[in-house]
Amino acid sequence: MLTRLTHDIATMTRRRLLAATAGLVLGLAAVSPFSPAQAADDTIKVGVLHSLSGTMAISETTLKDTILFLIDEQNKKGGVLGKKLEAVVVDPASNWPLFAEKARELITKDKVAVVFGCWTSVSRKSVLPVFKELNNILFYPVQYEGEESERNVFYTGAAPNQQAIPAVDYLMKEEKVKRWVLAGTDYVYPRTTNKILEAYLKSKGVAQDDIMINYTPFGHSDWQTIVADIKKFGSAGKKTAVVSTINGDANVPFYKELGNQGIKATDIPVVAFSVGEEELAGIDTKPLLGHLAAWNYFQSIKTPENEKFIKEWQAYTKNPKRVTNDPMEAHVIGFNMWVKAVEKVKSTDPDKVIDALPGTEAPNLTGGISKMLPNHHITKPVFIGEIKGNGQFDVVWKTPGLVAGDAWSKELDGSKDLIGDWVEKKCGNYNVKTNKCGGQGS
Repeated sequence: MLTRLTHDIATMTRRRLLAATAGLVLGLAAVSPFSPAQAADDTIKVGVLHSLSGTMAISETTLKDTILFLIDEQNKKGGVLGKKLEAVVVDPASNWPLFAEKARELITKDKVAVVFGCWTSVSRKSVLPVFKELNNILFYPVQYEGEESERNVFYTGAAPNQQAIPAVDYLMKEEKVKRWVLAGTDYVYPRTTNKILEAYLKSKGVAQDDIMINYTPFGHSDWQTIVADIKKFGSAGKKTAVVSTINGDANVPFYKELGNQGIKATDIPVVAFSVGEEELAGIDTKPLLGHLAAWNYFQSIKTPENEKFIKEWQAYTKNPKRVTNDPMEAHVIGFNMWVKAVEKVKSTDPDKVIDALPGTEAPNLTGGISKMLPNHHITKPVFIGEIKGNGQFDVVWKTPGLVAGDAWSKELDGSKDLIGDWVEKKCGNYNVKTNKCGGQGS
């Protein structure tokens, strides 16, 4: 009898212990960091982190629509790994701290496998700690200032050597420009890009007196005095150009004021790094004929890939006049690379996907094949386009082939010896002179 009682007590204790252990495991699972591999069996969630309101909505709303379109197209092909893709869209509202908050929400609450998002560098900088801490993946589709190579970020927009430097070279050689106005919005990307350009111009023999630098806040609207200053600076008898890193909706009054003051491209050409088809759709382009933009893609480029994409995009948006632009193409390339990497490793596990992405190739829309490099940047062609009256661009110059994106600028003393290499060196800022990882950046 005692033996049986002892056995029953022991059995009950084991059951309670097992129940308690199961409860503890479930409790721990509820609070443990999320791995996308644990997602619901039927869908893979994709985060979309673009401003749908505020000063940057003019540029970013289209990128949200682009990811929704790409997800729709991929689901028509059967999804990824036999699962449907599901977009989770949030609006960080052009509010840089809110980007970090929304990124955390996407990863921990919505349990997304990947995020496509950000436009400004300050928004990207604000989310970097979140992606590192929670070990998720961000695809960043916009031209930027470089000086960065993060393990959790894949940069599908242009680095300075894929946009800013070629644009200045073009103006020097083809337009014989001698005086330079570096005009930008007052934040990370324009300031760092102009620091690189100023060093580059001086290395080419341009005097300090022939460089004018000006910054304005986001959403700046009163351009009368600044444009008058530019006009005066350009009246010194030397060919002058404006290199514009003005971002967002401030471009609309800037270009209008150029027209108001009669500044033509033949007098003072403007080459823009943040003005594409989307921004020009909202303004009268007639006074801007001949002004320039430097990008890695233009809607007007005739290739079968591009014509197919434009047709499908306009059908998806039910708008035959809906334009395409460079950051859209960057999302197309990045999205297709992510799909390829996930299918290669048969998993959405971030560590496996991050390791699989370097070397992955995807067609760009201008007829070439882009490759993800060990520094998490891609190869891209560079085009200079001239603004037409219909808001499109005539390509007036292009690189002979694709240009490999440099994470670190050769123009800056603190960066010229650094490389990003997440394949062999496992380091975003490896110093090739000291053979050490560390110092600036990540």
